[in-house]
Amino acid sequence: GPLSERPLMEVRLGELHTWLSTCSFSAQGLLGAVQRAWSSYCAKYIHVKQGGPAGISMLLAGYCLLSYGWNYQHFSKASSFRNSS
Repeated sequence: GPLSERPLMEVRLGELHTWLSTCSFSAQGLLGAVQRAWSSYCAKYIHVKQGGPAGISMLLAGYCLLSYGWNYQHFSKASSFRNSS
């Protein structure tokens, strides 16, 4: 099919720049991309007949990493304060 209709995993490295130029980076386009990614994630890991803990554990691990990233400055200041006293 046309390059603009291919998913990211089917785009070759040499075609990446052209594929990115066909993407919509408006608010509506980005929201649509997030919705497609979420529905793909749910279809692969959450809504399965015999699922395991992989889907939920990936969500929890992602939340932990994001939370740590958001609070990194707070953690590093507290750590340097403890080390100096």
